[in-house]
Amino acid sequence: MHILTTNELLRRIRQLRQIREVRQEWAGFRRPGRLVATAAAALLVIALGLLPAFGVHASCDGPCPPEPTGPDGSRVNDQFYFLHRDLGENGSITVRMTSMSGTITYPPPDHDRIVPGLVPWAKAGVIIKDGVRQGSSYAALMLTGGHGVRMQYDYRHDIAGSSRRVSAGSPRWLRLTRSVDTITGYESADGRRWTKVGTAQLSGLPGTVQVGLFATSPGDLTLRSAGLGGATEEVRFTQAGGTFDRVVLKNAPSARGWRSDAVGEMNRTDWEKYHRASGAVRENGTISVTGTGDIGPGGTEGGGRPVERSLGGLVPALLVVLVVAVRFVASEYRHEPGHGTPVTRRMLVAKAVVVGAVAFVTGLLSVGVVIAVGVTDLKENGAAVAGVSVLTGVRVVVGTSAVLALSAVLATALGALLRHRVRLALLVAVLTIVGPYAATSVPLLPDGLSRWLLRLTPSAGFAARQTLVEHPQVIAHYAPSTGYFPLPWWAGIAVLCAYVVVLLVLALSRLPRGGVPTGQSRHGS
Repeated sequence: MHILTTNELLRRIRQLRQIREVRQEWAGFRRPGRLVATAAAALLVIALGLLPAFGVHASCDGPCPPEPTGPDGSRVNDQFYFLHRDLGENGSITVRMTSMSGTITYPPPDHDRIVPGLVPWAKAGVIIKDGVRQGSSYAALMLTGGHGVRMQYDYRHDIAGSSRRVSAGSPRWLRLTRSVDTITGYESADGRRWTKVGTAQLSGLPGTVQVGLFATSPGDLTLRSAGLGGATEEVRFTQAGGTFDRVVLKNAPSARGWRSDAVGEMNRTDWEKYHRASGAVRENGTISVTGTGDIGPGGTEGGGRPVERSLGGLVPALLVVLVVAVRFVASEYRHEPGHGTPVTRRMLVAKAVVVGAVAFVTGLLSVGVVIAVGVTDLKENGAAVAGVSVLTGVRVVVGTSAVLALSAVLATALGALLRHRVRLALLVAVLTIVGPYAATSVPLLPDGLSRWLLRLTPSAGFAARQTLVEHPQVIAHYAPSTGYFPLPWWAGIAVLCAYVVVLLVLALSRLPRGGVPTGQSRHGS
């Protein structure tokens, strides 16, 4: 028979007391005003998330073409010009590239201003690809506008080669070899001494793939001043081309010769009419391939709408949650006779548990509905939505709910610290939790300042809702105003947790351990 020790007995008594305190605080929380406010917070998230989804319709005549997705199911960019032919399970392509050039077109009203030049991630070289379908598996070896030789494959993978540039006086040799599913890239300065750049495993390649020359060039970004130092984006159309004077193929079936294809739409935009048409030209023993677009992870410009854009109601809902949390703890001081305090440590912990749990469940239900229903409606209306995995969607729902809960606990601690000064507690909570996020979500502040605000303030917790990923090989404006947080989701929540712990410790240190002092009663709970 197990006999409880004194310490075990005391521990269990304390646990029972704490459970009783939580039940008492939950009973006190269930006042009509607080329940209505909590329901209003949930409705704000749902309404402001679903109304835009119901109102968004595709601008295409008929169903919009689906956004290309890569082998892993993520949205990708896959647009380039391709001169290609068949390649068997074992073979190679070797080329000598003698030049790379390009143009940049400035947007209206100066759209006719075309200057020569290459953006850093303009690309031209050789590629092995599973057909010409957008999003199919590939491996490419290329010269770039500003990053030297690179080997890239399946959109997300990038391997650096030498940093040399190409010119007529200093050509570069490139070679891709295929051995079933293994693609290996080599580079050389003279065609005799070769250096391995990298190897890619492309599982599931068919027996015959397409191999050849390609060129592409992503749109460049110009940042214009806005607000108090912020910046807005302006995209410039660019084009790039590569010239090759030697092309050697091994194990290329002779039944079908070279073919030219634009992977993705090309030669159709207004900007492109000011340039020579993208394509491949063979002349005097050389081949020139010109193209526009990009091959890589999907970016924000011109792509799908990130799922977190459906959470526009999160900020007003959070404001309601903060008001409820502060007033819930401050109500204990409303009838204080002037001596002592009616709130104990156990009571504050119980209040924090109640408001945190209520806020978490509120977020779980409302954010879950918006993510599940809103994204489905956007897709049914023909709008492009950036796809995310099931795990990422669950992380957004649970993480955002955790941010609501932690923010509510933080406001509870502030209410206990500032006691009678309810308005001041609310102001501090709003300025520290909501203020930095609201100020950095629009192009108002300099990017550097915005990033530091989202690293050092409780607003860092909003990183839980982010699904966008920064890729070095993708040209984009990686700033909070465009949806990129400086911290990963777990680090942002950790910063918010640190503030919650510190403020709770400070609040608890000012409160007595025991029950309600003699002669006082609890009010407003």
